[in-house]
Amino acid sequence: MTVYFIGAGPGDPDLITVKGQRLISSCRYCLYAGSLVPAAVVGAAPSDAEVVDTASLTLDDIMAIIARAHQQGEDVARVHSGDPSLYGAIAEQIRRLEVMDIPYKIIPGVPAYAAAAAEMGVELTIPEVAQSIILTRTAMKSSSMPPGEDLDSLGRTGATLAIHLSIRNLREIERVLTPYYGADCPVVVAYRVGWPDQEFIHGTLSTIRGLVRDAKITRTALIFIGPALSQVKDFRDSALYDKDHVHVLRTSRGNLEERQTPR
Repeated sequence: MTVYFIGAGPGDPDLITVKGQRLISSCRYCLYAGSLVPAAVVGAAPSDAEVVDTASLTLDDIMAIIARAHQQGEDVARVHSGDPSLYGAIAEQIRRLEVMDIPYKIIPGVPAYAAAAAEMGVELTIPEVAQSIILTRTAMKSSSMPPGEDLDSLGRTGATLAIHLSIRNLREIERVLTPYYGADCPVVVAYRVGWPDQEFIHGTLSTIRGLVRDAKITRTALIFIGPALSQVKDFRDSALYDKDHVHVLRTSRGNLEERQTPR
């Protein structure tokens, strides 16, 4: 018996991995966070499977179901949104599984920031504009941020920020980040990425709060901040495909032409 923590992707049922879907179709127990994972994602579960929406359950409730499956020798598909390694709350479940001596495996999924970038049609790492992405959140009613991971410290890097679980904290985000990024820095709020009602709100640090307020978005949103979002066109090409850039797979232009010559 094994518990499989499966990343379902951000919402689009087609963005789950083949492996994740195969496991869902084979497990007799399927637990999914219905507030973040569409029911269609777990629609492939066996007809006789016990499919449970865990949105209203406590950790104790969830572990009791897993313990019952363990006693019956049945595998469990524990389906989380996005990639389970990012704000998936799997560490606390794993801690209990290890105490109970129940095996588990993690199946990665498409993270929300990657799906949002794809929908926006942008690259988040543009040469000499942005080469770092910080995935973070802000502290509100949830657990506090560790030392050195506060927004002020992260803002000093100037990196592209992808801020989770913070859509109600835009006033503080604007206050803290404006000195580092500037009031005109591009901001994109990605709402319910991958769902039929997904929405992208484009603004700046000085305007985004009002735009989000007008759109009445209060949850399930990811905030992107950084110059890479400006659709800048005058950046240099990367070295990867530069004709003068030599590496182990492309030693010289002459070598390339020789390999391409029909024999």
